[in-house]
Amino acid sequence: MNRHKLLLTIVIAVVATVAVSAHDTWLTPRQFRVVPGTRVRLDLTSGMAFPHLDTSIKPDRIDVARFRQNGKTQEITDRVSGPKSLVLSAVFKDTGVATCWIELKPRQLELTPTQVEEYFEEIGASPDVRQTWLNMKSPKHWREVYVKHAKSFVSVGISETDRSWNEPVGMSLEIVPDKDPFTLRAGDDLPVRVLKNGVGFANFPVGIVFEGESHGQIHSTDSNGRVVFRLAKQGRYLLRGTDLRPSTKPNLEWESDFTTMTFTTLVVYPRLAPSRGR
Repeated sequence: MNRHKLLLTIVIAVVATVAVSAHDTWLTPRQFRVVPGTRVRLDLTSGMAFPHLDTSIKPDRIDVARFRQNGKTQEITDRVSGPKSLVLSAVFKDTGVATCWIELKPRQLELTPTQVEEYFEEIGASPDVRQTWLNMKSPKHWREVYVKHAKSFVSVGISETDRSWNEPVGMSLEIVPDKDPFTLRAGDDLPVRVLKNGVGFANFPVGIVFEGESHGQIHSTDSNGRVVFRLAKQGRYLLRGTDLRPSTKPNLEWESDFTTMTFTTLVVYPRLAPSRGR
């Protein structure tokens, strides 16, 4: 299959260890912590080995590119195509957390029956999805429209009171941390919520991948759309999830949303208060 058919995420309904064999799309700042007034560059890429930059996203595929800081949302208009990533940049003037996110325009693909089986294995399709496909009358068609969402955070200066990282940005499929991502140390737990159209997404598989590793873990959300991950190592992480569902639209059998969130435990100390001197 070509890279457009090797879609995101391996998702299964139970906790498991899985191989990363599909393309994820993620947004990663080159600096997770900066001082106010810094121009920050973020890489948007699709690849199979987080955080390695692989395939650049074309600028005309961007539907939404924004950041929110101190309750104000602004567009990220500075976008430059690179060989392996689309580089977005913005100046974060104020102290506090900058929540950054992108949404890509819907895209359609078609698969043959043989490719569908490979796709199911890649995304860990649910029994319901598999049964829906089996029940379709011949000749079977697989026409799918998918949308990708990606999110990350930048800590600007020192702010002990900013909890905007805990506020959704309004994506149709979104991962929201329930613990400050800039206080995380290796060994900590990170609780998150998964929201589908603003509502907790129950029994939804969410994967976590540590930088440079070819295997990740999958945990399913509880009845409120919450799940907790243990961060065993120090470094960058990718959270991801895929919502594949039958479509009711004409000339279309399937729809899907893919979502990712990146963060780091690279800085092992919590946010520091200003030094008081001697």
